[in-house]
Amino acid sequence: MSWFFTNLIGAFLLPPLNLLLLAVVGLWLWHKRPLLARALLTTAVVLLWLLSTPFVAEALLRELEGEPYVTDTKKPLADAIVVLGGGTYFHAPEYGGDTVSIYTLERLRFAAKLQRETGKPILTTGGKPLGNDSSEAAQMKEVLEQEFVVPVQWTEGASNNTFENARLSREMLKQAGIDRIYLVTHAWHMARAVQAFQTAGFRVVPAPTAYTTRYRVDLLAFVPNANALHDSRTFLHELIGMLWYQLKS
Repeated sequence: MSWFFTNLIGAFLLPPLNLLLLAVVGLWLWHKRPLLARALLTTAVVLLWLLSTPFVAEALLRELEGEPYVTDTKKPLADAIVVLGGGTYFHAPEYGGDTVSIYTLERLRFAAKLQRETGKPILTTGGKPLGNDSSEAAQMKEVLEQEFVVPVQWTEGASNNTFENARLSREMLKQAGIDRIYLVTHAWHMARAVQAFQTAGFRVVPAPTAYTTRYRVDLLAFVPNANALHDSRTFLHELIGMLWYQLKS
């Protein structure tokens, strides 16, 4: 299934569209089935409120992340570092073209730290699902080498999702005799990523970054906002992704 149709289906399964559709069905049934209509509308509003609340959204993401995992670099446990792409910042005017997104940059920062501490070679992985000129992997290589002054040994630029990241990285690193890797991605993405890379045949040492943290819990943690809804969407996206991988395997 193409990247476009996968994300189109995902849009119907995830907030806010799934909740809007639930509300639309409630409105359509308002005169035919008033009790059911009220139940659907109430459910849509309550879920939208909860999923838009920072306290709830952050708690959901922390469930995905589990206990913080601090990568031990004193005794290297893997032979290479694989960094997953996290999107592209398209047509960036200040950089004169496409470059890495903020998510990808967070991952690259930690990958650079890990490489300096372990000395292990890096593979960047990420394609160009929208058909743009440069792959995420190529953008990541450029940023790592030019801005973080860290070498990149391999680039895998044909994958369109995490499952393909794993499969194509495995094909590339198998030729180098490598099956033990540090896997760098966001903490909330790590469970699904590990699942995909282990299925591909890797022995994985998780190297998560960008945990969900908060300075303190105050009144604003209970006031709905768009950022919290995005975090809840991320949680549900990862959950659906893990279930889909289980069905495929």
